[in-house]
Amino acid sequence: MKTTHRPRHAALLAAAALLAVIPLLAPAQGIYRIVGPDGRITFSDKPPASNEKATALGPGGRSAQNDAAGELPFELRQLISRYPVTLYTGDDCAPCIAGRNLLNSRGIPYTERTVKTPMDVDALQQLSGGSTVPILTIGGQRLKGFLNAEWNQYLDAAGYPASSRLPAGYRNPAPSPLTSLPEAPAPSAQPAPVPVQEAPASPPPPAPSNPTGIVF
Repeated sequence: MKTTHRPRHAALLAAAALLAVIPLLAPAQGIYRIVGPDGRITFSDKPPASNEKATALGPGGRSAQNDAAGELPFELRQLISRYPVTLYTGDDCAPCIAGRNLLNSRGIPYTERTVKTPMDVDALQQLSGGSTVPILTIGGQRLKGFLNAEWNQYLDAAGYPASSRLPAGYRNPAPSPLTSLPEAPAPSAQPAPVPVQEAPASPPPPAPSNPTGIVF
């Protein structure tokens, strides 16, 4: 049986071509979306100053957090589209911390909403019929209070993995308030000044009788 061998010079040429391509595949330099103190938004490849807010953008112009979400395994993307997980928490709440730790230990992608203001409490009552936290929603299921076995049972039923399959560096979105603070009303325009109508000038008094006809 005849065996053909690749010529040595051809192999060297292929290796050289591969080395020439590798630099082209290096990750692009990061881009930042910067909001200055005056509210002006700019984009730069340099880190922001200390008094500026910035969001790191991926190659497609999305935030790094959204890029990380796009890198989730296909199975997890399917699950969060069918059974999104949301955790409602409050301050100084030990069960909330335990529930958060459970989700993190299993690698569950979730959104956290905080309940702090009276408006948040009102919204939570409308949502769940009560004002106690934590509350976990998995798709249309709503679990009040933290029970390790119950939360695991419902996460298992939804198909979420028992151990993390999240890509390295993935971060869930930062917690956000359940309700947004109402915007301050715009200052009302000052009413236009009402023009003051001057009283009509009173007619001059009748000229005294001047039989001489002299006009001063």
